[in-house]
Amino acid sequence: MPRAMFEYTKEVLKKVSFDTNLFCRELKKATERLLPYELIELKDFILSLMQKNPSLRRCLIYLN
Repeated sequence: MPRAMFEYTKEVLKKVSFDTNLFCRELKKATERLLPYELIELKDFILSLMQKNPSLRRCLIYLN
């Protein structure tokens, strides 16, 4: 079940990546719900999203 939450989180983040504020809000929620090893994977996913949208970089504070 937790893996399904991880995949769902990735889809949501992909869909809201056009709006930095919304992306940060969803990322903050994800950090409260996901397991520690999933957060590491999520960081890699976000780094790949940042190549297309560099403004998302400010949201990384929620992963540190």
